[in-house]
Amino acid sequence: MDFSFTEEQEAVGDLARQILEGQVTQERLKQLETAGAPYDERAWAELAKAGLLGIALPQEAGGAGLGFLELCRLLEQVGRTVAPVPVLPSVVLGALPMARFGSEDQRRRFLGPAAAGELIITAALVELGTEPGQPTTTARPQEGGGWRLDGVKVCVPAGLVAGRVLVPARTGEDAVGVFILDPGGEGVGVERQDTTSGVPEARIELTAAPVGDQDVLGGPTAGRAVVDWIVERATAATCAVMAGVCQEALRLTAEYTKTREQFDRPIATFQAVSHRAADAYVDTEAIRLTALQAAWRLSAGLPAAEAVAVAKFWAAEGGQRVVHAAQHLHGGIGVDRDYPLHRYFLWAKHLELTLGGATSQLLRLGAMLAAEPA
Repeated sequence: MDFSFTEEQEAVGDLARQILEGQVTQERLKQLETAGAPYDERAWAELAKAGLLGIALPQEAGGAGLGFLELCRLLEQVGRTVAPVPVLPSVVLGALPMARFGSEDQRRRFLGPAAAGELIITAALVELGTEPGQPTTTARPQEGGGWRLDGVKVCVPAGLVAGRVLVPARTGEDAVGVFILDPGGEGVGVERQDTTSGVPEARIELTAAPVGDQDVLGGPTAGRAVVDWIVERATAATCAVMAGVCQEALRLTAEYTKTREQFDRPIATFQAVSHRAADAYVDTEAIRLTALQAAWRLSAGLPAAEAVAVAKFWAAEGGQRVVHAAQHLHGGIGVDRDYPLHRYFLWAKHLELTLGGATSQLLRLGAMLAAEPA
């Protein structure tokens, strides 16, 4: 692939950077953390006003009609500023699957408000002890139409503020459907889950929660393909956020080591420091380039399973090396919560484990290689 960006892609990244740098200052983050706010409503509104929330949605739904790669340029800036805005859940987990698999009625009802930032959508993919495509949550058809959902979903991003949640549920012995759930409806309990990153998620308990036939995404037996499609893009999007996190952690480290002096010399001039920083730079570039490779293949409609697994391996393994090096080279100031570096360390840990860490990605890659003909 060509790793240079088009003018449009550069413009998306520049605009996102301008908005998020202006809105998500360290003082603003401290205010939000003190208040326990689930997300930054002001920054979210500015992204919507600039048309960035609909960047990858179809034009007829109020979007810009661009691709997944352009969306990842936005997500990279979210990571670089550690901005608590639900771009990944609402756009990648929610709006994109609706644009791809939704009926005309579903797209009409939900995509316009999502692009305008008026409706936050997410997906409840995680259950304890099972993969997203093999849920234990069940959906029972009702006489006269509709479904009743029972089960528990955990670690639902933006689950506290979402107006709709995509819920994979078993509809038969080997069949899965994806249901568009109103989390404020009957039979739905939503509890706050505080995370490593400081951005809260939700535990959603379903007890005979009703969903109408008009709110089944792609059909009651087509859910496994929908879930696989979502997970692949969500994993690549997570890697894009991690690329931004590592870039900024490395920049903070470079600035600090150039100004921190020991023995009347900047510590950046010490060989051990420069070698550690150089290793972090190599890891950061590997994370960025493998994330771009995965995003490009998805944007171009090419097979991307291997590229996504490689990108997530680098994001998980390399991301931890980068933020640990950053903390080490900062010394004591790196753990001072008045200094911004701790947020990047915590975000990196959260992103490392989201949708599978390094070991699970290697297992996926091994299974793909073993399945190839000799």
